[in-house]
Amino acid sequence: MKPLSQKMLDMKASSVRKLTKYADEAEKQGKKIYKLNIGQPDLHVPEEYYERIRGFHEPTVEYMPSQGIPQLLEAVESYYKSVGIDVDRNHIYITTGGTEAIMFTLLALTNPGDEFLTFEPYYSNYNTFFTMTGATPVAVTTYVEDGFHVKREAIEAKITDKTKAIFVTNPGNPTGTVLREDEIRMIADVAKEHDLYIICDEVYREMVFGGVNVTSFGYLEDIHDRLIIVDSVSKRYNACGARIGVLISKNDEVLELISKLCQGRLAVSTIEQFGAVGLYSTGFRVIHQIRDEFEKRRDVVFESLKRIPGVFCEKPEGAFYLICKLPVEDANDFLIWMLQEFDDQGETVMAAPADGFYATEGLGRDEIRIAYVLEPEKLVRAIEILGKGLEAYQNR
Repeated sequence: MKPLSQKMLDMKASSVRKLTKYADEAEKQGKKIYKLNIGQPDLHVPEEYYERIRGFHEPTVEYMPSQGIPQLLEAVESYYKSVGIDVDRNHIYITTGGTEAIMFTLLALTNPGDEFLTFEPYYSNYNTFFTMTGATPVAVTTYVEDGFHVKREAIEAKITDKTKAIFVTNPGNPTGTVLREDEIRMIADVAKEHDLYIICDEVYREMVFGGVNVTSFGYLEDIHDRLIIVDSVSKRYNACGARIGVLISKNDEVLELISKLCQGRLAVSTIEQFGAVGLYSTGFRVIHQIRDEFEKRRDVVFESLKRIPGVFCEKPEGAFYLICKLPVEDANDFLIWMLQEFDDQGETVMAAPADGFYATEGLGRDEIRIAYVLEPEKLVRAIEILGKGLEAYQNR
């Protein structure tokens, strides 16, 4: 047989799913698993989504315009204007999830050898798109002790003549960090000084806690020619499986290439686009309900983790993730042991090993990412089991 793609063979597997085979085996043995490894919330999807889908009775499910249906483009435009970000529908392309928006952005920007600065730890599935598009990620390391906030000198130390863009996730996955306004201004200034694009994944934009102001690169008028914003309905409206993403830019040359890519894949799901119009019609009612619920869950998890000896994390500021250090040498080994060897009254916990969110070899080995996507009482129990598991693991 002819060899398969070496590029694909070299691609890393998703760190959030790498322990699935151990979890499947544990469940076959009758264990109940509290799954904190994947960002799949358990909240209800707004009824307006289903109303729009049930109301679709066209005789044919046709291809829609490659840019997106006019009703959804209008809804996205209205949302952005309501939060003070001035875009119109000509700047907006609907994509199959935020992931397609990221892939199309990298395809539009990347020439062989181009480097993209990314703040590690970062969402591990980005590696899929770096590999597919030929973009080279260059890690700028941030640290749990600093709340994973970023410093200018760390960014500039990694810039070379090959650097094409700065890739930002705000609020952060896997860290839950929300960039301050001065950090966003600093990153924008660095990009202008070194003539770089800014790619910002803002799918968690509204999910910030403690009354903190929502921050976005979209508020900075002086960088709109170099800015690409990635958005989606998955987290803001709790509709992960709808796979409706958004790409926004005011750079006409970039949009011309994005248009070609959108035409090449024909169109996004017709029915899901109509459903997404229903999601946007809810305004901020659903957005704020979801934000407030996850703030409660954040508080429950953080306070519970603080009670476990040897565990360290900063209080996350947004999204629904945190990374914490454990008193172990190898979090992968510990998490596999939790699934294979440990239970408390027939129950155990699954989280994501954090080393998969780092590009730098060796970092994150003693860290895990927790997605606090379960109901508060389940989270209390899950962290209790985690603490008991750590004690038993250390006393083996």
